[in-house]
Amino acid sequence: MKEFVIGPNDAGQRLDRFLAKAVPLLPASLAQKYIRIKRIKLGGARVERDTRLKAGDVLQLYINDEFFEKPREDNAYLTVATPKLNIVYEDENILLADKRPGLAVHPHDGAEYGRTLIDHIQAYLYQKREWSPRGENSFAPALCNRIDRNTGGIVIAAKNAEALRILNQKIKDRELDKRYLAIVEGVPKPRKGSLKGYLFKDAKKNRVFITDTPQAGSKSCQTNYVVLANTPKLSLVECELITGRTHQIRAQFAHAGHPLLGDGKYGKLSKDAGRNYQALYSYKLTFTFTTDGGILEYLNGKTFRAQTVDFAEEYFPEAKY
Repeated sequence: MKEFVIGPNDAGQRLDRFLAKAVPLLPASLAQKYIRIKRIKLGGARVERDTRLKAGDVLQLYINDEFFEKPREDNAYLTVATPKLNIVYEDENILLADKRPGLAVHPHDGAEYGRTLIDHIQAYLYQKREWSPRGENSFAPALCNRIDRNTGGIVIAAKNAEALRILNQKIKDRELDKRYLAIVEGVPKPRKGSLKGYLFKDAKKNRVFITDTPQAGSKSCQTNYVVLANTPKLSLVECELITGRTHQIRAQFAHAGHPLLGDGKYGKLSKDAGRNYQALYSYKLTFTFTTDGGILEYLNGKTFRAQTVDFAEEYFPEAKY
């Protein structure tokens, strides 16, 4: 329990607005719940959220200690009162989440505290009591792979350190098969092929460039693809990353003359298409272990898919993928 004695500078404020400033990690919806169930009291008695505070008032807050910490990246999950996740699969070791386009996976992508995929996953596990931060010295549930903010698809989260170690190594050793769906402009030829080149990243411009010959600082890149369906103007393609470079699929198809639909960075935003994000989705994941999977061996050979891919259903409703 923590007490606040209201001073002259805080007098006159509504209780809910005072709480938002004094306890910034406490979500507004959770604060309202705690007021309702009398875990937040004024002078030991029940109080309403719109009560105007007076100098000398004493607030008692019967809430977890972690809410009184300063907001940081590692406690942002506390600001998520109702986690919003589309869970594809979950067990005691891992969680597969279908991330919607527009949602950042980490705060490093420019998102605010409490507004990233990892925040929602950690909040979900915390509220289920599967993860207790105060019972851990260093581990927190973590993502094993990442997807661009404006790309949707399956992201893997590890619930324990052993699962995280194994999956990080499996990803490094390419023992996971990830397939992407994309809509590109035009019809790639041949209909099944491989895009190869060299990728150079310009960190200042936050974009990459593709060349056909090696350049200083560039890395080789390869994307295999197959055209699943097409119209004269657009094609639905399935992509397999042979290398995993930043913006690889987007940049390679643009370099080949087939930019992704809705990609304002490497192609152009079409007003007719009405899309805010590039038509790219990490829709299928298969665990293809060639070495011992340890505690995750039971996943070997299993495939998981996103339930829906909006742009595929909109433009190619009859396509099979």
